[in-house]
Amino acid sequence: MTESATRTAGTALEALFRPRAVAILGASGRPGNPFARPLQYLQELGFTGGIHPVNPNYVTLRGIPCHPGLDVLPEPVDLVLMLVAAGEVARQLPAVAAAGAKAAVVFASGFAEVGPDGLALQRQMVATARDHGVRLLGPNCQGVLSVHDRMAATFTAALETGLPRPGDVAYIGQSGAVGGSVLSLARERGLGIGAWTSTGNQADLSALEIGTYLVEDPRIEVLTLYLESPVDGVEYARLVGRARELGKAVLVLRSARSGAGARAAASHTGAIIGPDAAFRAMSAEYGVIEADDVEDFVATAQALSSLPRAAGRRLAVVTTSGGAGSLAADQAEDVGLVVEPLTADTQQRLVEVVPAFGAVTNPVDVTAQMFRNDEVTEFVQVCRTVLADPGVDAVLVALTMVTGQLATRMAAGLAEVWDGADKPMEVVWLAGREQTAEARAMLRDQGRPVLDSPRLATRVLRALVRADPPRSAHPLPVPAAAPAALPAAGGVLTEATGAVLLDALGVARPAGRLVRTGAQAAEVAAELGGPLVLKIQSPGILHKTERGGVRVGVAVDAAATAVDELLAAFAGEDVDGVLVQAMAGSGPELVVGLTNDEPGFPPLLTVGIGGTATELYRDTVSRLAPVDPAQAEAMVRALRAAPLLTGHRGAPGHDLAAAARAIALLSSLAVELGDRLAELEINPLRLGDGGATAVALDFLMRLHPTPEPGGPRL
Repeated sequence: MTESATRTAGTALEALFRPRAVAILGASGRPGNPFARPLQYLQELGFTGGIHPVNPNYVTLRGIPCHPGLDVLPEPVDLVLMLVAAGEVARQLPAVAAAGAKAAVVFASGFAEVGPDGLALQRQMVATARDHGVRLLGPNCQGVLSVHDRMAATFTAALETGLPRPGDVAYIGQSGAVGGSVLSLARERGLGIGAWTSTGNQADLSALEIGTYLVEDPRIEVLTLYLESPVDGVEYARLVGRARELGKAVLVLRSARSGAGARAAASHTGAIIGPDAAFRAMSAEYGVIEADDVEDFVATAQALSSLPRAAGRRLAVVTTSGGAGSLAADQAEDVGLVVEPLTADTQQRLVEVVPAFGAVTNPVDVTAQMFRNDEVTEFVQVCRTVLADPGVDAVLVALTMVTGQLATRMAAGLAEVWDGADKPMEVVWLAGREQTAEARAMLRDQGRPVLDSPRLATRVLRALVRADPPRSAHPLPVPAAAPAALPAAGGVLTEATGAVLLDALGVARPAGRLVRTGAQAAEVAAELGGPLVLKIQSPGILHKTERGGVRVGVAVDAAATAVDELLAAFAGEDVDGVLVQAMAGSGPELVVGLTNDEPGFPPLLTVGIGGTATELYRDTVSRLAPVDPAQAEAMVRALRAAPLLTGHRGAPGHDLAAAARAIALLSSLAVELGDRLAELEINPLRLGDGGATAVALDFLMRLHPTPEPGGPRL
């Protein structure tokens, strides 16, 4: 975005979130009509700026003048809410601009979401808006809410019961319905909201552009995004990078990650990682937290807003029931938290207050006996003691059937613990809402998080663990001969045609040659000696084993016959020939894949356990390219099956240095190729001689053509 465009966007977004005066084009006076709500909300929620309904069918609405058109407003406006039909929007935009507005909210549906005609109408609307210097939110959206400024430019029914608590959380989402649910749940939980936006079709203003504006607001500390459409990697990196600079949290809930959104990939890697793997890798790199559903999304947002971050993954569980504590501990380990015994000093202090038949290791079970006098003082002391343990990073308190007035006293005591805590503490209340209503309401009014499920609580606490800042890569340089070895026309490179690239990179491969007849095969076999591996080579046969295109352990004197049989089996197909190779030694195998299909994102490197069962095991680790050898080795060591490589049950370990160097070189090549690369895979990369060598036993690459000079990027 250019500097002038940034200034324009800033002015428009100020008008959208903090207008001095608002016009409501198409305001309705009919009770129950959604188009009556924006005026109702602006008045009832206390907006202090000018409010100007526009509708020729009314003289007044809700006690204030209603104007026949935008051209007769008594003052300039910053924002126009367009409650008119889709076909009317573009016609009204010149008047919107003439009224002084820099931004407009288009609520109507009937645009790109309905098909080609609607898309054409949407494009016309955006072009007209740009011609007149107006930025658009929507169409097909539910508007915007700025709680701190008591400005509600929306018709969401979630505000029928009032505003949520003012807070430091901003929500931006494409779906108005999901956004309404978030608002409703936020009010129920006591989650403080600062700003809320429904972007709809995002014909003009996008969720990322709005996020880039809101992340600079000093009143916002937690940015939450609900995304349905693919995002541009450059914009996303700019947003999450800026959030990290400012020390603000970013929480993402993403849908449409599968099904029609998935693309058909030639490589095993592409089939495994899914259509948004680069997005997820960038999110992880920048410390973005990903939620799985709306409940998780809201609960995590509240925790990020109201609790300290955890320094590590060590969790302590305090419970009134051994069973609840065991469940919480199991679920904590499922999400990667660690439940270890408390220090001896902490246990000794707990023994003084916990009943003898309780437990003081971890989980800490105080039993119901602690409440024999209907008091919570000792339980509150236990929570403080556990929080103070130097080996604890976070605490989960699981309450079972603490109800009535005891529950109310418990809520007051826990609120005091929260006030003095420098570590996160989540409370799970396993009792009916009716029997704990007063206690829950007390905590809700203070914005304190209370959950109903240990599973959800452990996921939320895991999200609070601070991510380590990414270490800068020191990528290996790519030999100039490597990219020069690639065909300008692009297409699929088989193992045989990719041999020159591997040689230029310095990635080892078995000795071998491409042959087209049995006689040629006999000559090559004699040179190489046996046993041999024979592989059919064709751009259209990408998974040779599944097609019966591989022969293993072929003797020298059988090579000619075996090659003739392979060529006959694939007669009529576009076959380059058969690759005759010396058979490699034994050793564990990796798959190394690079994919490059998410716009604006760097290529994605994926490393996993390789061979024919790669897709079955799906044991992979991904991160954005490039990586250096140390980072590549760390990826291999992060695999679940890494002990099979490094030594397991007495088996000797393998050196990973050669494999790490090959992985790092391939990642550097992918970055240098940029948009030309579609995907590249070596499967398997075999570790030989105890890991001293790493040999590429198969190779696949898809390239886009080299763009014409000055032509568009692919």
